[in-house]
Amino acid sequence: MALPPLFDSLALPMVAAPLFIVSTPELVIAQCKSGIVGSFPALNAREAEGEPIMLEAWLKQITEALERHNQDNPDRPAAPFAVNQIVHRSNQRLERDLEICARWKVPIWITSLGARPEVNEAAHSCGGIALHDVINDRFARKAIDKGADGLIAVAAGAGGHAGAQSPFALIREIRAWFDGPLLLSGAIATGEALLAAQAVGADLGYAGSAFIAAREANAQDAYKQMIVGGGASDIVTSSLFTGVSGNYLRQSISNAGLDPDALPGADASSMNFSEGRSKPKAWKEIWGAGQGIGAITDVLPAAEVIARIGAEYAAARARLLAVSGPFAGQGASA
Repeated sequence: MALPPLFDSLALPMVAAPLFIVSTPELVIAQCKSGIVGSFPALNAREAEGEPIMLEAWLKQITEALERHNQDNPDRPAAPFAVNQIVHRSNQRLERDLEICARWKVPIWITSLGARPEVNEAAHSCGGIALHDVINDRFARKAIDKGADGLIAVAAGAGGHAGAQSPFALIREIRAWFDGPLLLSGAIATGEALLAAQAVGADLGYAGSAFIAAREANAQDAYKQMIVGGGASDIVTSSLFTGVSGNYLRQSISNAGLDPDALPGADASSMNFSEGRSKPKAWKEIWGAGQGIGAITDVLPAAEVIARIGAEYAAARARLLAVSGPFAGQGASA
């Protein structure tokens, strides 16, 4: 099944994941101008009581910036952008944010932590598509039954709320019955990983941690440097901080006075997005990241991160096509 036409403008088969606090209009605009889908969580746009609605201002900024880019670069249009909606019952802003996003005709809606038909209907009402993130085949089937257009398979190694299953197993099980848009999340920080995602059956890669250290990212310098200096062994999996299993930087846990090797667990009943946060204030500097951070070695503009991944992707394809011997012609050819 072909991808929806709105993906035709992509320079790379990649969607940038929405990052709590980190993703803001500046990062989204840079990602879209460079040819990948940029995204942000609606809950990142927060205003004090009585102030103008920040989500309105962000959507206006992004929409107008991409329209100007397209007018100035008709031969190199920007990729579409996406907004992430946390569909958890504690998100008291959900209904308001759905109305705003529908009014601004957001093209791609990413839904997390629950599958609800009314959210998919809101996306469809303005001509958008809904992609739901899932960690296993059961949740994938529920999401499609409730009207999602596509799926984001969040496999082992992904940052933030991560799944535990191998990408090989997860993609295979979903592709056995679903031929719609399918994205893969889990250490997609290099061009080789992006090509591998397609090889196992995904249409697009879903990359988050690769952009935490981008210059446009709204992350503390200490956070960015921890990403630049880290690798897969620096990632700890825990449910303590949000009630759902997630991946976090070991050093940030230690800095908070906790033992990263002896963390207690928590269950989903402790999740609360009523104040627009993914974690309680006490843990605001415990930072999420995925196992692909070893590929991030410097703080660079998002455009340079994307250019690096694009060059690696092209080189990986070329290497496979050049394979000789008994396996010649059996590499990636699409």
